[in-house]
Amino acid sequence: MALRNIVVEGDEILRKKCREVSEINDRIKMTLEDMLETMREQMGVGIAAPQVGIMRRMFIAEPEPGRVYYMINPVILEQSGSQLDDEGCLSVPGMIGTVERPYYIKMEALDIDGNKQIYEFSDFDARVMCHEYDHLDGILYTDKATNIRSAEEAYDEDSYEEN
Repeated sequence: MALRNIVVEGDEILRKKCREVSEINDRIKMTLEDMLETMREQMGVGIAAPQVGIMRRMFIAEPEPGRVYYMINPVILEQSGSQLDDEGCLSVPGMIGTVERPYYIKMEALDIDGNKQIYEFSDFDARVMCHEYDHLDGILYTDKATNIRSAEEAYDEDSYEEN
C-alpha cells in the first residue's frame, strides 16, 4: 500500500463527474487500499477516488474505527429525514461548514470483491456516505454549506461554549 496525494479545492478534477468502474481488478483493489491508508493517515472518515486524482465512481468510508465500507458504483436508492451538522473535507483543509443532509439513506454498491450490497445508514453514517457520494458528481460540501469558517475558529467557539 502507498499514501496518495490528496487533491485540494481549486483543482478542476474535484468538479468533474466520475465514470463507473467497469471491472474490479487488482489495480482497483490496490487503489482502494491506498485510499484507506491515505484517509487514515489524514485522520479522515471518508475519501473518494477523485480526491486522489482518480475519476472513478468509488469511495471508502470508515464512520468509526474498524468499520470500513468499500463503495464501488454506489447509487442512493432512498433518503428521508434531515439533519444539520458541521462537516470538513480532506480536500478543503482547515475549513468546516454546516451542511443539511438526509438523516437516513439506502444505498446499493459493489464491495471490494465485486458483490452487490444493499446498505442502510442513518445519522452520522448517512452524512459520511452522502458527503463522499457527492464527490463522485463533482460536488464539494462547501457548495451546500452555510457558516463556512476555519476549523480553528470553530474549535474556539466550541471551547467557549463549554466554559
